[in-house]
Amino acid sequence: MKLTIFGATGGTGASLVGQALAAGHQVTAVVRDPARLAVPAALAAPGGLAAPGGLAAPGGLAAPGGLAAPGGLDIPGALDIPGALTVPARGQFLVVTADVMQPAAITAAVASADAVLSALGPHGTGRTTVLRDSARAIIEAMHEAGASRLLTISGSIVADEGEGPFMRYLLKPAARRTFLRHVCADMRGAEDEVRASQLDWTIIRPPRLTGGAAAGTYRTAIDSNLPRGLTISRADLAACMLALLDDADTIGRHVAIAR
Repeated sequence: MKLTIFGATGGTGASLVGQALAAGHQVTAVVRDPARLAVPAALAAPGGLAAPGGLAAPGGLAAPGGLAAPGGLDIPGALDIPGALTVPARGQFLVVTADVMQPAAITAAVASADAVLSALGPHGTGRTTVLRDSARAIIEAMHEAGASRLLTISGSIVADEGEGPFMRYLLKPAARRTFLRHVCADMRGAEDEVRASQLDWTIIRPPRLTGGAAAGTYRTAIDSNLPRGLTISRADLAACMLALLDDADTIGRHVAIAR
């Protein structure tokens, strides 16, 4: 499948890119700062990519900071997106530098996508609208480009369905009133945008994210949180998102995931 991934410089986004390429998908990673984009393991093998702190095309073609020079590198079979760098590697990897908050800047990146995946998240717990604003921009770009499948990450904090009494009546209300109040509000705002989008959307609601390799033994639930769902690794979250790409039963639904 042709996938466009937002938030590829974060932990979950990096896992998405690496796992998607390893599975043979064609990946477009949309980033604001390509120097922060880790080279996926699937590209570090012989014949792939290797460039400290950035990206380099086979044969050693590279631009300062790991991004193609203005106008991009013309590689046969590449998508024609200005400023993009493409390389052949088990799948196809395209890096596009763009501001996700500007729909016109990302429309070309989603135009040929079979699915768009957003792993964007807030930085810290302060006042923010990054999730809502980015969701609105991605949706606008998808409508303009004619793309329809959207998978996006929210959080289990936004809903109480499926929770036990302790989480439902004590812990979550306390968190929403205090340190997670801004994050929760932003997640809920982003979900509102997605549900109103008329796209083929799936919202994934994980609990606290952890590092580590994918265990492959995660649990999921539709339109309900999971009892004792306290953590999930970013790698397992990425694996779940990829598994849901062509799952028609999750279109227009909220999917909880936890260990």
